[in-house]
Amino acid sequence: MSRIAGWARGFASFWWDFIIGDDWTLAAGVILAISATVALAHHAIDAWWFLPLAVLTLLALSLTRAARAARKA
Repeated sequence: MSRIAGWARGFASFWWDFIIGDDWTLAAGVILAISATVALAHHAIDAWWFLPLAVLTLLALSLTRAARAARKA
């Protein structure tokens, strides 16, 4: 593998781990929340409230899932 290909693979691997991390569902939820905020704003609806609400909801779901997994272990 060439040096440039190795660098590109390492760069892509870093961003995959940084964005996706351990829980792909959170990453998908954030992408959906940002998309929904953009869609609401595009239709001239005040959308400033949607993203914080979505983040709090995703956080609550993630903590609930982690607590259940910790109880099972």
